[in-house]
Amino acid sequence: MRATATAIAPQTGHHPASLQADSNDDLTLDELVEVIVARRDEFERLSHVPRDVIDMFKRAGIYRAATPKRFGGDARPPAEFLRMIERIATADGSAAWVASFGSANIYLAALPLETQAKIYASGPDQAFGAGLFPVQKVQPAEGGGWLVEGTWKFASGCKGADWLGVGIDTGAKDGGAPGKPRTAVFRAADIEIVENWSVVGMQGTGSHDLRLKGNVVSDEWTFVRGGPATVDEPLYRYPTVAYAAQVLAVVNLGLARAALDVANQMSGGRRTTTGAPQLADRAYYRIELAKAEAQLRSARAFFYEATESVWESIAAGNNATPDQVSLLRLAATQVAREGADVVMRAYRLGGTMAIYRTHPLQRILRDAIVVTQHAFLAEGNYDGAGAVFVGVPPIPGYL
Repeated sequence: MRATATAIAPQTGHHPASLQADSNDDLTLDELVEVIVARRDEFERLSHVPRDVIDMFKRAGIYRAATPKRFGGDARPPAEFLRMIERIATADGSAAWVASFGSANIYLAALPLETQAKIYASGPDQAFGAGLFPVQKVQPAEGGGWLVEGTWKFASGCKGADWLGVGIDTGAKDGGAPGKPRTAVFRAADIEIVENWSVVGMQGTGSHDLRLKGNVVSDEWTFVRGGPATVDEPLYRYPTVAYAAQVLAVVNLGLARAALDVANQMSGGRRTTTGAPQLADRAYYRIELAKAEAQLRSARAFFYEATESVWESIAAGNNATPDQVSLLRLAATQVAREGADVVMRAYRLGGTMAIYRTHPLQRILRDAIVVTQHAFLAEGNYDGAGAVFVGVPPIPGYL
């Protein structure tokens, strides 16, 4: 999928009527991308995607994509949702990162059906976010449930969430596994957001800390992240943690595409600063651009091939095998890193002009590097994949 570069539209303080959330009508993905392009500077300035834009995400189907069909959702095949996030990422990395958590409702499918019915009572478009680490020990509350206190980091999209989760340790044997903590779910209004997100990239994700002071949660509002679903639909048999890695990694596919589109635009649209031949007339520029294009398309093909192969098997009634889960993790890690490398190649091609803060490659570069730093996409995943290939136990939490 080749997206056109809408990456250099100016930001203004006025939002045209066509870009306002003044209607309950559905939005197309192209219409949503138009809004994101017009307002992405606002996201970075505010350090979050405003709630009216989150409402537009809902109208575009982002937050019903992983809602069970039994509760009115779409339960989209993973590749469909991943392509939606990839498209959004061509406009803005932060917006795509926040939108990617539309997949997080797949986690909620591990809650009791009665609890899920309460969550979706007002409709299938529910935005769920979480700050799971560090996992906090909890104590039994008087009258039942668990007394939850502590602070949790990296709650991306928390400012626009309807529901928020935090990682807890009840001391029970079913309290989770490495990388799969037990999660307590609260209404977003019941959790304090500590606004401390100040970073060089993905500034607009609003990945602030969460804080609770003695809130009580009952067992039916907790689940193990990546635990078995209570919903009997194909999407909820797809490997949960691997999917969580994929929806983040795919952001770098969109950012890489945006970076190459910018490089293409720069190649012949203006005279160079020094008066030298325009970039399109330089062999090294054409060669490097072609190599980057091939690199991006190759990584993307592996990523979607693995995704669609596993989905076809699950849709046929099979459970995902360890080999399949490992390929999903490997493809996600690879595409995050290859995408960032493609962005860096485009940045180098940008020359001196790319060092200016206002240049579109600046934000793309900062955002792409942040994607590679996520724990789900760390270097250790290559060790995990290699272990599966040779038939030895992988690192804890990998599968």
